[in-house]
This record gives sequence, C-alpha cells and structure tokens, in this order.
Amino acid sequence: MPVISKSPKYLLMIALLSGAAPGSLAAQTQDQPAAPSADVAATAYLPPEKTAGPEIKGIISARSGDKMQVTAADGSKSVIVIDDATRISASKGLFGLNRSRLAATSLLNGLPVTVKTWQTGGGLLASQINLQNKDLKTASMIHNGTAQGFEEQTAATAALRGRMGEIDQYNVKGTTNVNFDTGKAVLSAQAKNDLCAAAASAEGMSNALLLVVGYTDSTGDEEFNQELSEKRAGRVVNYLQQACGWKPYRMLTPTGMAEADPLASNDTVEGKAQNRRVAVNILVSKGLDGL
Repeated sequence: MPVISKSPKYLLMIALLSGAAPGSLAAQTQDQPAAPSADVAATAYLPPEKTAGPEIKGIISARSGDKMQVTAADGSKSVIVIDDATRISASKGLFGLNRSRLAATSLLNGLPVTVKTWQTGGGLLASQINLQNKDLKTASMIHNGTAQGFEEQTAATAALRGRMGEIDQYNVKGTTNVNFDTGKAVLSAQAKNDLCAAAASAEGMSNALLLVVGYTDSTGDEEFNQELSEKRAGRVVNYLQQACGWKPYRMLTPTGMAEADPLASNDTVEGKAQNRRVAVNILVSKGLDGL
C-alpha cells in the first residue's frame, strides 16, 4: 500500500505547489490585454420577396441587357428580367420530350417562347424559358443572315409571328392593286411601277411586311382560276424581291384566292377588269406596331 509521508518538509512542499497554480493563472489573466468588445451591428441582406407570376407565351420582340420584351398573340407586351438562375431550354425530338440547356444569348428577336415567371417588387423575373429547337434554328438563320440592325430584326420577328396568328393580328397600313389581262399573269409597265412604289412606301414603315394575294374574275373554271391566281401572286412576289429590292423574310406567304372577294361585279366588263388583280397589302403586326 502507498505510504504518505507526514513530515513537515513534505507537507510544506504540497502546500506550496497547491497554491502556485491559482496564483500563476491569476498572473497570466492580469498580464493578458482585454479583448476588444465585438461590434455585433451588421446589415442583413434579404432577397426580394417573390411570388408566382403569370406564364407568358409570345414572341421576343426586343432585347436590352438583362431584359427582354415578349409580345403575346393579343398584342400585349411584357418586360421580363433574366438572371443567372433563369433556366432556358429548347425542346426537340419526337413530341418535344428531349430538351437541351441554352445560354441567354440564344434568346433572339423573333423567337416564340413560353416563360414561367416570378413576380417581384421590380416586375417580372423569368424562372424558366421554354422554346422549340426548330424555332431557334429559324431565328438564328435570320439573325446570322442579316446585318441590317434592329428595325429589320423586328420585322423578321413579325415573319415568325405569322405562324402563330391570323391576318386579324395585323394592322393594314395600305393596299396596292395591280391588274392583269384575262387569263394572263404578265405584269404591265404600270403594274411594275406601282409595285416598286408600294415597296418604297413599306420600306419607310418600321416592322412592315408585305402580304400578296392573287385574284381572278369569274371567267374560267374553279381549278383554272385557282392556279391562275396563285401564278399572278407568285409573279408579283418575284418582281417585288428581284426588281424592287424587297427582302424575302419581310414577305408573308403569298396566296391565291381565285374569284373570291371581288372588288366589283363580275357581270360587267369593267367589274371583271377590277377583279383580275393582285393585292399587295402593307401590314404591321399589332404586337409590334409602334415599337
């Protein structure tokens, strides 16, 4: 068993050691400088509150920095902010089930999009932007194939928009009629002059498109008149593009209407002469008119 010495010398040593520790700690505490009081005041950053916003479908009609303007089929415009968290994807493949991620630089004027949004204090913020791969290819071709600036790009926007809406989605700014001989699709000298004048007038309007529609009088059967009206429309389109310098992407798809929508009665020679025509309509999409 251990033996504990009870000699006075031993007891004195124990007493000295037991009292040394507190004294040493006290000395250290006195020698150490007091830590400065912490400044607990701080500015807390709270992200802006977000609530679910509307889903917006339409055409990208303008881009500026981190914002884009989307014009819907009814002509209403929405300005939407794009940030780093915005998810942009293009559907492709059968039924559009396959998707690829895209950068914000892919959001070109004229591109049909569906945008899911957040509503913030500063307006609409895009959470997700969906588009079709085929539309992206078309918009890219227009973008890369021209260097004419913003006005012609917004005109190309309306060309894509024509796939989504009917004629009542456009404002008619003017109509020029050129006439033809019976059973013919040959342009007269007067018709050629009138067509280039119409193109020049449309060129002075921002975002203008041309819609060419061919007609006949009541002479001939239905099948012949349909083919003739289409041939007349095609001849006018070719002249506008080749001789008058009108850009192909600013032309809506021409059509033939045979003897429909006559301007005058087909019971008279004069009336038939008015009905043998091609109408060149200057249009501006309601969503882009005045943009």
